[in-house]
Amino acid sequence: MILTPLFVIFLIIVFALLWLFTNTIDRRKWLSFLIALGLTPIVYFYVFYPLINIFTSYHHEKHFNAKAWESSPALRYEMSNEIVKNNLFIGKTKEDVELLLGKSEWFGWDDSIKANSPEIWNYNLGFKPGAFNMNQECLELIFKDNKVISAKQYQLEKKFE
Repeated sequence: MILTPLFVIFLIIVFALLWLFTNTIDRRKWLSFLIALGLTPIVYFYVFYPLINIFTSYHHEKHFNAKAWESSPALRYEMSNEIVKNNLFIGKTKEDVELLLGKSEWFGWDDSIKANSPEIWNYNLGFKPGAFNMNQECLELIFKDNKVISAKQYQLEKKFE
């Protein structure tokens, strides 16, 4: 276990809340202190920490890897930030992109032609973890003259029945 400042602050907060709660049960300070001290790790790891993980959208980020992209489609969102922020595919041809990412999963809508355009490639990135996350992450690559000119990430709301 790594002791980070945030971890220590959260432990102190949980301890203080438990100590205040145990003071309402019994007025003996030393007993309240011991009970709060004993319950702090239990309440932290079995109540507080799981709630933090449910309601925050933290996820691991990985470097882009073509093999991982192909083998784990549901975890592609872990590589998406690097693709977009570092412009990994800007200037690459359609053949290069298809070699690394595979065939486009669907073509994007182009308002100028009022149809799906083969110059706008979209890929499903999966769902970021979170309790109330109903949005599917997607990656869109836009081509011009057979080269990627733009890469962006967006979300699609999914309805589960």
